Amino acid sequence: MGIPIPNSKLGLWLFLGTEIMFFTAFIGAYIVLRIGSPGWPTDTADTHILVFWGGFNTFVLIVSSYCVVVAHEAMAKRDFSRARQYLTYTMALAFVFLGVKSYEYYGKFSHDILPSHIAETPTQAINKVDRELEQVVRERFAIYTDAKAIDVAQPNDLATVSAQLDVFAKDTGEDDSGLRISAPGDVALYSKWQNLHQHIVANVSLDEVPVATGPGYLADRAALQEGETLPVLEFAEVTAELERLKSNEVYGPAIQAGVFDPHPVLYGNLFASIYFLMTGFHAIHVIVGMILFARPLLQGSNLDEKWTDWVENSGLYWHFVDLVWIFLFPLLYIA
Repeated sequence: MGIPIPNSKLGLWLFLGTEIMFFTAFIGAYIVLRIGSPGWPTDTADTHILVFWGGFNTFVLIVSSYCVVVAHEAMAKRDFSRARQYLTYTMALAFVFLGVKSYEYYGKFSHDILPSHIAETPTQAINKVDRELEQVVRERFAIYTDAKAIDVAQPNDLATVSAQLDVFAKDTGEDDSGLRISAPGDVALYSKWQNLHQHIVANVSLDEVPVATGPGYLADRAALQEGETLPVLEFAEVTAELERLKSNEVYGPAIQAGVFDPHPVLYGNLFASIYFLMTGFHAIHVIVGMILFARPLLQGSNLDEKWTDWVENSGLYWHFVDLVWIFLFPLLYIA
C-alpha cells in the first residue's frame, strides 16, 4: 500500500529477482566448472567463438536499451509517434541480434561443435573418424541403391552392396545415369574405410601392419611371444590416412564434406553444453522481449497513454536482458 508504483511494476521487479537467481545459477556453475577444468578450450580455432560478432551484439543490445529509454520518455510526454519510432528501432535491433546469433550457431553446427559430438581424446577422435567415414560410404552407396542401379535385398549390408557395386562397375552394358563411372571410386572408398575400420577395431598400426585381417594377420598374431603385441594404432596415422583420402579426386570431396577435422578438444562437450545452454536461454529471453514490444507496436496509431506502464515494464525487462548479455559476453567470448 505504501509503495508509490503500479502493481505491474512491482510484479515485474519480483519476477526479475527470480530471473537474476536463474542466470546467477548458470553463471556461477559455469565459473566453478571453468576453474575446475584445467585445459579448458580457449583457442577460437577449436571453439569457433567469434569475438568480433559477440562484441557487435553487445553494442546492438546497448543501443537497443537506449532506444527503449527514449521510447518510454516519449510515452511519458504523450509523443506516441516518437515512441512507436523508437520501439521499432528496438525491434529491428533485436532482429539483428538474433540474426548474428543464428550466424554464430550455424558456425557451431557446421563444425560439429555440439554437445556429445566433440572428441575429447585421440581415441575418441579416431572412433569419430571411423563413424563419419562409414556414414559417407553409406550415403555414397545409397545413390546406387536409390537409383536402382544395383538390386540388393539388404541395402544396409555394406559388404554386399560393395560386391554388387563392383560387378556393376565392371559391366560393359549401357548406363544412362552415368553411375558406372563413379562406381569404381566408391568401391575403392569402401575398401579404404573397411581397412581403416579393421585397424581401429584391432588397434594395430596402419603403417607397420598394412592389413588387419586375413590369414597373414592371424599368423603375425600367432607368432607373438608372451607379453608382445603388434604396434598400436597412432592418432597421427589416422589423420595422415584421412588426408590421403581427402586428396582423392573421386571420393575426396564427399569425405571433406562429411568428415570433420579429427582434432581432440579437452572438455569440448562441456564447453558446448554450457555455451548453448546459456546463450540459448538468453536468446529465448530476447524473443520474449520482442513479443512484449510487439504488443504496443501492433496498436499503430491507436497507441495512447494506457500503454505507458507496459512500455516502461517492457523496457525494464529489456534492460535485464541486456545486462545478462554484458555478463555472458566476457565470460564466454573473452575469458
